[in-house]
Amino acid sequence: MKSMTGYGRASAALGSHTLTVQVNSVNRKTLDLTISLPPEWAEFEAPAGELVRRYAARGKVGARFDVTGDEGAPAQAVAWDEAAVDAVLDKLVAQAARHGAAAPAVTPELVWSVASAQRKRAGLPADDGTRGLVLATLEEALKAFAVMRENEGAALLKDFLARIGTLAAHIAAIAELAPQVAPAWREQLLKRLRDAGLDLDAGDERVLREVALFADRCDITEELTRLRSHLDQFAALLRGGAEMGRKAEFILQEIGREVNTIGGKANSIEISRRVIELKNELERIREQIANVE
Repeated sequence: MKSMTGYGRASAALGSHTLTVQVNSVNRKTLDLTISLPPEWAEFEAPAGELVRRYAARGKVGARFDVTGDEGAPAQAVAWDEAAVDAVLDKLVAQAARHGAAAPAVTPELVWSVASAQRKRAGLPADDGTRGLVLATLEEALKAFAVMRENEGAALLKDFLARIGTLAAHIAAIAELAPQVAPAWREQLLKRLRDAGLDLDAGDERVLREVALFADRCDITEELTRLRSHLDQFAALLRGGAEMGRKAEFILQEIGREVNTIGGKANSIEISRRVIELKNELERIREQIANVE
């Protein structure tokens, strides 16, 4: 079992710079992949995406590539072209003089505006060697990312199996209580009849017919059988190790349907209490299964 929550990080030397790759993910029904690369490495996005897909089938996954210099400054940091800025400012002064206007005040705002228009970016190598290094560093980060997802998945599996045990205990208790529902209702019916002055015998045909109809309406044998089957399928799926998120969600939906039917049919306070506990456990499992790949 793998969690959809994970993080991995790896670094490598790139000439006089350091390449750092960070991969993180949170839960998402499908694979939503975002790769943040320097502009010089745009051509690496496709192979990087293919590599990420080997490690993640679902989740909102982000892979970020940062390159820093010797002192930790971004290698792709913007650098001002000072000569170009000076040339533009001189030209502005010359243009103002030619038109008989006052020279513009060289304010910080003006310098920033001109410098932004004339900025340049330090380039990064984008050859085959760089591509190999980038993808190798990404894979190293992905391996750490996968380990974290597997560790969290193991913790989730332990929690799920414990909760399945709780569900099974409630189902077993309901199965024991179910045969008592119809006889208890019959006694209540006879008491109501006696209280109303109708002293009918328990063997009276009309009483037997009502009891039989009630017993048929409140029978939950089929629901319990299907519920046990769904629970066994869910446990097998959890232990199977394959991608399970969507299938697990479907099985939980079916379990919830059977639990709701039992709650609607079983005329018993104790069974209703067990049904509430089943629903609470199912809700906790649904919240957790959303984090499973």
